[in-house]
Amino acid sequence: MPFDLILDENFDIKIEDGDFVIGESTFQNQNLLILADKGQFKMDPTVGVGTRRFLESSKKDDLAREIRQEFIKDGMFIKSLSISPEMEIKVDAVYNNG
Repeated sequence: MPFDLILDENFDIKIEDGDFVIGESTFQNQNLLILADKGQFKMDPTVGVGTRRFLESSKKDDLAREIRQEFIKDGMFIKSLSISPEMEIKVDAVYNNG
């Protein structure tokens, strides 16, 4: 279970009582991986699913494959992944303990 700086709804570092907020970050990491385009993370420009590329497409299998690849590369085990016809993504994934 990873802990990291927590971001607010605008993806800014969350601050409470004048200090950074640190907390469990699995869900946050998953959202960032799904939303980010490749090239957005300076430290690793190959990271990111880039869901915007898939919004006008009916290639749900390609999107699911890309999500699986990025989550596995980040050290997660995917229990389940589904994408609705409206492109709503539901994923249950956890970080491996080893």
